[in-house]
Amino acid sequence: MKKFLMAAVAGTLTSVIVTTQVAAPLLAQEAEKSTNVYEQLDLFGDIFERIRSQYVEEVDESELIDAAINGMLTSLDPHSSYLSPDDAADMRVQTRGEFGGLGIEVTQEEGFVKVVAPMDGTPADEAGVEAGDFITHVDGESVLGLTLNDAVDMMRGPVGSEIVITVVREGEAEPFDISIIRDTIKLTAVRARTERDAVVLRVTTFNDQTFRNLESGLNEQIEEAGGKDSVSGIVLDLRNNPGGLLNQAIKVSDAFLDKGEIVSTRGRDPQDGERFNASEGDLAEGLPMVVLINGGSASASEIVAGALQDHRRAIVVGTKSFGKGSVQTVMPLRGDGAMRLTTARYYTPSGRSIQALGVSPDIFVEQPRLAEVDEEEEETRTRRSEAELRGRLDNDSLSEEEMRMIEEDLKRAEEVAELREEDYQLAYAIDILKGLNALNGQ
Repeated sequence: MKKFLMAAVAGTLTSVIVTTQVAAPLLAQEAEKSTNVYEQLDLFGDIFERIRSQYVEEVDESELIDAAINGMLTSLDPHSSYLSPDDAADMRVQTRGEFGGLGIEVTQEEGFVKVVAPMDGTPADEAGVEAGDFITHVDGESVLGLTLNDAVDMMRGPVGSEIVITVVREGEAEPFDISIIRDTIKLTAVRARTERDAVVLRVTTFNDQTFRNLESGLNEQIEEAGGKDSVSGIVLDLRNNPGGLLNQAIKVSDAFLDKGEIVSTRGRDPQDGERFNASEGDLAEGLPMVVLINGGSASASEIVAGALQDHRRAIVVGTKSFGKGSVQTVMPLRGDGAMRLTTARYYTPSGRSIQALGVSPDIFVEQPRLAEVDEEEEETRTRRSEAELRGRLDNDSLSEEEMRMIEEDLKRAEEVAELREEDYQLAYAIDILKGLNALNGQ
């Protein structure tokens, strides 16, 4: 027994010696790292002083420091940035849904300003700005090499003033100018309407109003239709929705899910990860759903589309989404400024990250570009039928009620054709809902 105890003690002592031998170099490395950091901070202070005292023109010291902070943050990724007190105030206003500007969400890609999406009904949308456009000049001045915040500042201006942006667009041989009149942007987070017998919920942004607008809009449309049994399904239109608040994306997803995970976030420390689960209750009471997405659907939009797709709650239709799978935390700083810092990646219920990949639709459907139709071609396409020919024979096998039903079917078919011309993707989504109902015998 004594020998066993001695051996145990010897083993313990040996492990202490080994641990000490390993720890010493590690402590030395940490100390060296700290020294290097302090040396670099001293270098920064030296450079700052030399610029302040020797630059060819007098500089604004606070602007110099702001630029240094922003440069440090933007070197991390395109979504981390410093918000000056004015920018921080603007951001708080935007999440409430009303602000001045053009109405576009932008990001930076390899030094260029890229349009994530124009917002519905805004000056940029009405002027023809499209998701995926690259903005190269603002009022003739190049934005290449500027930080995203600086480029956005160039686009700001008084309501009612004109701005000319130069755009490079895929499929266009040359850059071209778009003139936009700045205006007050009033975002309606959700617009609800009924197309044929499907409720269409057009979600333009995820701000403080989104879930409340969606819930009231859906209930109103179902009530106007005469109840749930009169509705074929729901189209959740997330096209060109650049995202917004994470908690609103979770609420919208939860509205249509009864149980299960909605989204999880994983940061640098595994212990900081969070999971968000659905609560009981489906706002749509099991009605079939189609989610529409495209290249302008980003961030919060992708959370919703990914959650409903993974749970097989909805069929996702359209084109691949933007692919922003990171979470930004806005941290207040002294002096009323703020820091937007990427703190986590988010993952759909199946565990997939969509960072830089996007959500792939279940059914790929592109929106065809509107083309001018030749008058002769249009006349041929709408050529009259037998029923419109002078002197034609009447159909003697149908009753008045049957004729009325045929006329109603014809009217509905014409409406479908008009919608397909106006919005092919939406018409396709509604056709899917109709097919699902037919399969279910409804």
